[in-house]
Amino acid sequence: MYFRRLRDLREDHDLMQKEVAAVLGIQQTVYSRYERGFQTIPVEHVLKLADYYSVSTDYLFGRTNNPNVNK
Repeated sequence: MYFRRLRDLREDHDLMQKEVAAVLGIQQTVYSRYERGFQTIPVEHVLKLADYYSVSTDYLFGRTNNPNVNK
């Protein structure tokens, strides 16, 4: 599954893939596959990214355009 917001959030925060990968404790190549939709992102990584960027998981999944955790 492809989540456009993964890349958008990373770029909005002026981060490189390797920096986000380090937050998740994975290699940059694995994170790149998440961004491109070539590998399914585990739930624990979705939760960690939502916390890291201070957005809701629904926002990451594209289910809402409201990034706020508390609606």
